[in-house]
Amino acid sequence: MAVLTSICLFLLLIAMAAALAQDQGTRVGFYSYSCPQVESIVKETVTAHFNSNPTVAPGLLRMHFHDCFVRGCDASILIAGSATERTAGPNSLLRGYEVIDDAKTRLEIACPGVVSCADILALAARDSVLLTKGVGWKVPTGRRDGRVSVASETANLPAFFDSIVVQKQKFADKGLNEQHLVSLVGGHTIGTSACQFFWDRLYNFNSTTGNGADPSIDPAFLPQLQALCPQNGDANRRVALDTGSADTFDGSFFRNLKNGRGVLESDQKLWTDASTRSYAQRFLGMRGLQALSFNVEFGRSMVKMSNVGVKTGTEGEIRRVCSAIN
Repeated sequence: MAVLTSICLFLLLIAMAAALAQDQGTRVGFYSYSCPQVESIVKETVTAHFNSNPTVAPGLLRMHFHDCFVRGCDASILIAGSATERTAGPNSLLRGYEVIDDAKTRLEIACPGVVSCADILALAARDSVLLTKGVGWKVPTGRRDGRVSVASETANLPAFFDSIVVQKQKFADKGLNEQHLVSLVGGHTIGTSACQFFWDRLYNFNSTTGNGADPSIDPAFLPQLQALCPQNGDANRRVALDTGSADTFDGSFFRNLKNGRGVLESDQKLWTDASTRSYAQRFLGMRGLQALSFNVEFGRSMVKMSNVGVKTGTEGEIRRVCSAIN
């Protein structure tokens, strides 16, 4: 009887400790005991897909960002179905869903019902940066998955045409400041954009310039963009967001902004606006300013963003399949 009582007490203490840990929110090593192989499984899965299709790296990074800006980092972007976030315009060209699905399948075999899809996505985003020669960071885990996904709520996402004032407000609404804004937009150092998202800058910009182009575009760069995205051409053609370094995670994105070679209007505005330009200049180590390491600050900003609106403890659920609620 005494042995049985001791066992029951021991199990109760374990349950209490687990509940307490969940109430404390995310933390590095959340799965140390319940699924110690989680990070290696996610990394192996992302790497395998990256080796056959490198475009999944920027795709997964964008996906995590888009997920966190709508209902918090709860994997609501992964839910399939009509009128879900996944079907909305800003998410229609995202890549990498199959990577998360594959990682989840492997984790359900290794640790059934333990690892959330939201955490898989956060880890995959970090691994994507590492695979493109960026610097990694320790990812706090312990998120749970949301049960709601609504396409119309993607209006909260920063848009390619947003002014700096609007960008700042959208980030501030998530508890993120100007430095976080510039750092996270710097994630455009890898990946591409479709022509449809910057066509107006090339031909129909609201300005007094004779050719109808955005005057902030380097005149030598404009013909290159117009050749890649001719008027009435393929709206879905992909163009590198960081010219000359689209496959490497580095600070060259900010040098392109300095030279008027930002592709998206919202990106170039980081340089034309004085309040955000100072951070871009510091990432470039410009004389007279205290230098900042882009890779370091990007990691810090990702940790901050990845804790936006997270569900922990008894909130949400641990989905069995990432594309559907239980």
